[in-house]
Amino acid sequence: MLGNRSPRDWLASLPDSRICSLRWQSILRYAAVAFVVSITLSGIFLFRRPEGFLRQSGSHYFEYFWNQTSDHPIDQLISDAHTYHENLLKDRSFDLPTAAARYRERRDRHPPPGFDAWFKYATEHDAIIVESFFDRIYADIAPFWGLDPRTTAERAASWDYVVRVRNGVANGTGDTTGKVPWLQLWTGLVNEAAPWLPDVDMPINYMDESRVIVPWEDVTSLLEKERESRSVKSTEEVVTEYSGLAPIDADIAAKGDTVEPYKPKWWGGNYWNLTQVACSPESPSRDATPIENIEQLPEFPDHWDPEFAYKGYVRNLTAAMDPCTQPHLRGLHGTFIEPLTMATSKEIIPLFGGCKLAVNNEILIPGAMYLTDDPFYSGGDTHGPPWKQKIDGVVWRGVASGGRNKKENWAHFQRHRLIEMLNGTTVSGMEENNSRAMTFEMPPVEKYDFPRRREGTIGAWLEEHSNAGFVNLLCFPGDSDCDYVRPYLSQVESVPMMEQYKYKFIPDADGNSFSARFRGLLLSTSLPIKATVYAEWHDARLVPWLHFAPMDNTFQDLYAILDYFTRDKKGDKSAQFIAEEGQSWGSKVLRREDMLLYVWRLLLEFARVCDEKRDMLGYIDDLRTA
Repeated sequence: MLGNRSPRDWLASLPDSRICSLRWQSILRYAAVAFVVSITLSGIFLFRRPEGFLRQSGSHYFEYFWNQTSDHPIDQLISDAHTYHENLLKDRSFDLPTAAARYRERRDRHPPPGFDAWFKYATEHDAIIVESFFDRIYADIAPFWGLDPRTTAERAASWDYVVRVRNGVANGTGDTTGKVPWLQLWTGLVNEAAPWLPDVDMPINYMDESRVIVPWEDVTSLLEKERESRSVKSTEEVVTEYSGLAPIDADIAAKGDTVEPYKPKWWGGNYWNLTQVACSPESPSRDATPIENIEQLPEFPDHWDPEFAYKGYVRNLTAAMDPCTQPHLRGLHGTFIEPLTMATSKEIIPLFGGCKLAVNNEILIPGAMYLTDDPFYSGGDTHGPPWKQKIDGVVWRGVASGGRNKKENWAHFQRHRLIEMLNGTTVSGMEENNSRAMTFEMPPVEKYDFPRRREGTIGAWLEEHSNAGFVNLLCFPGDSDCDYVRPYLSQVESVPMMEQYKYKFIPDADGNSFSARFRGLLLSTSLPIKATVYAEWHDARLVPWLHFAPMDNTFQDLYAILDYFTRDKKGDKSAQFIAEEGQSWGSKVLRREDMLLYVWRLLLEFARVCDEKRDMLGYIDDLRTA
C-alpha cells in the first residue's frame, strides 16, 4: 500500500531486485499491448478492401507501400496511376462559381448559356465534376469553330438520322425500320435533358465504323481558326440566350418532302490510304504504304520500344491508340485490313457516334449499347463474386468480328490473334517447336523475361487457366464452311457475361468498332485487360493501371501482364486492387446520369457553335453576382 507516500517515495523504499522485477513486468506489459495493437493494425491494412484503404490512408502511405515493394514495371505504373488520379481529383468543382471559373481558365471562353442548370443537375445527382473530364467534347467540337455556323447547322439538320430538340422536347427523326434501336436509345437520353436545352440537332452515324477522316492539313487550318476565335468577352458584350434554329426550320418546311440530306463525297477503297492522310506529315505512318500481299502472315515490329510504353507496358493509352505513330497496325487490326462497311468523307460534317479512331472527326457520345439494360453487354445486375471466390483464370467469348475476315486476310485480325494467343495447345506447340502461329509470334524473351517464358510453360499454364473461344466464326463468304480457319480455331459454346464474371481476368479487344462490353467489365468484380484503337466518351475519366489493365494493340505484352498478376500473392493483390478500384470508380462516373451530363453539355456546346452569335454567347451570372 502506498499510504501517504508518493509513488516516487514508495519506489525508493523497494530493494533493487524488486525494482528490476517491476521494470521488466512493465516492459513486458507494454510490449504485449504494442504487439496486439500492431497485429490489429496489420490486419486492417492487409485485409481491408483496397479502395477503402486507399481513400482513408492517403496517397503518401500508398506511395511508400508500392515503392518499398516495387520490383516490376507494373508496380511503378500502378503507383503512378494512383498519384495521377489523386492529383486529378484536386480539381473537382463543388460549386457553380468554381466550376465556371475553371471552365474559363481551361477553355478561354465563357461557359455556354444553360451551364447553371447543367451544374445544378450534376450536384443534385452526386456527379463528380472535374473540368478535364470533358476535354473530349472540346477536341471534337473545335474544328466546327472554323466553319460558318449556318453551314454546320444546315448539315446537322438535314442528315438521315437526327435527334432533334425543339421547345424542350427531343424526337428521333429518320426511318429506322429493321435497324438496331440506337436512335431511340439516344433520343431517350437526350429527352431527359431536353427541358433545359436550346433547339439543337444531333445527327447520328448509324454505322459501326467511323465515317469522317479529314486530311491533316485541313483540320490544322480549322483548328487554327478555332484558337483565334477564343475570347473571354466582357460581361457587357455577352449574349446569354441562343438565337435558335427558326431560320433552319423555315427553310426545311419550305422545301417540304423535297428536302435532301446533305451528301458529301463518299470514299471507299483501302482504309489505310484514308487514315494516313489524316496523320501529320512527320508521323511514321504518313508515307507507310498498304500491305502489298495480305496473304502473308502478319509481321510484328522489331525492337518495339514506343514512347507510350514503360519497360514494355503501356503507360500512355491515348498514344497507344494512335495509328499515326504505329504503321504496323495496318497489318494487325481489322479496321485497316477490310472493314465491314466503308463510306468515308474527307469533308468536315457533323456526325455523332459512339467511338472513333484518333484520326476521325466524329463527335463522340456514349455508345448506344451502354444505354441498354441488355445483359448480353452488361451481364445484368450480376457483377460477379468477391475476388477470393473467383476462378483463377482468364475467359473470353465473342464473335470473330473486326471486319470481313476471309481466307486471304483472317490472320491479320485482332480477335483471331487474341483467341490463338489464349489457346494453350497452340502455344505449347510453339514453345516446343520454337515456331510461330498464324496470327502471332511469341513475344521476345529479351523484353518480357519471366520464368514461364524462359521455361516454355506459358502454354501449359493456359491449358489449365484459359477458357477462350469464338461463338461464331463469321467467315466470308458464308458458304465457305470456314474451312480456311477451322484447322486453327473452332467454334465453342457461349458463356453469358454473368458467368464470365466468375473469372478473375477478362481481356477486351475491338470488334467492328469499340467493344460494347467494356462498361460492363469495368463495373464487374473482374479485371478487364483492354486493348483498343478506338476513343470513347469516358476516356478522360478512366485511368489505366488504376481502373483497368491496358494492353498494347500487338498483344505482345499479354503473357507478361497475366504472369505479373498470377505469379504470386502480391500480383494477385494488385489485380484485386485494380478490379475493385475500377468497379468502385465506375459506379461513380459511368452511370446513366454521367452519360446524360456529358451529352447535355456537349449539346450546349454544339448549339453554340451553330449559332450566328456564337462568339458572344455565354453564361455570366456568376460574374454578375460575384
